[in-house]
Amino acid sequence: MKQLITILGPTASGKTPLAVALAKATGGEIISADSRQVYRRMDIGTGKDLAEYDGVPYHLIDICEPGTKYNLFQYQQDFAKAYQDIEARGSQPILCGGTGLYIEAVLKGYQLSPVPQNPELRAKLEGKSLAELAELLRELKVKNGTMMHNTTDVDTAQRAIRAIEIEMGQSNCMPTKAFCVFRPVVFGVDIDRELRREKITQRLKTRLQEGMADEVRSLLAEGVKAEDLIYYGLEYKFVTEYVTGRLSYDEMFRQLEIAIHQFAKRQMTWFRGMERRGISIEWIDATLPMQEKVASILKKLQ
Repeated sequence: MKQLITILGPTASGKTPLAVALAKATGGEIISADSRQVYRRMDIGTGKDLAEYDGVPYHLIDICEPGTKYNLFQYQQDFAKAYQDIEARGSQPILCGGTGLYIEAVLKGYQLSPVPQNPELRAKLEGKSLAELAELLRELKVKNGTMMHNTTDVDTAQRAIRAIEIEMGQSNCMPTKAFCVFRPVVFGVDIDRELRREKITQRLKTRLQEGMADEVRSLLAEGVKAEDLIYYGLEYKFVTEYVTGRLSYDEMFRQLEIAIHQFAKRQMTWFRGMERRGISIEWIDATLPMQEKVASILKKLQ
């Protein structure tokens, strides 16, 4: 049975360079597991850093237009196509990303049915605060005994409403046999909390210097609605609010920095939860030299 090598980790942990180095060592191709890198022209804010791939083939990046609402069901279909394509060519598939829900759904082999929009539910929830929506989502998850929603992404009211919609339609989403047959081998990039915070802050400064605000202005100019960009959360939420005059630059930077730190913390909480739910993760020290990290993984793959 073919191995699916998986590299996961919180934002700014260095998982992409590790996946690229591993792909070069194994003749592999990378399948992205990032819920926002699917969008075209959303490059700086999502941290695509495509130059890092250095010729290594990658999949599920730049596959849909900004303003659309990509979801787990679509990701499952697209992952299956990419995986089967890589396997057919005899290459090694490497799943890499930080969206825990996408990774866990693939590794556990869930197949989902799409949950349609519920206009009546949306009308009922409209006007509730994000805190109220988050609490309602939490209560539903406890009631359903499900972990099939990525809480790392619920940072806007729109996302929370969609999450509640999915949770309430959960009867249409059920686990089946794996839609792709593979043996998962999972590695996590273990980065010290303070080092992670330092890297997040420095990367945010760099991205703003590289023109993240101009990227948002360009998306708005081409007709993408501000509320759609805000829906994507994190960089696009706060930078859009800055560009549209709702926040000052300093307010945007301070609030966004805090939000990314909180996001990274929630990512790690999800990954630890994956371990409790039966997925074995081999943790690799982020500070090790790249050659040593790759050698350690290759040894474990033997």
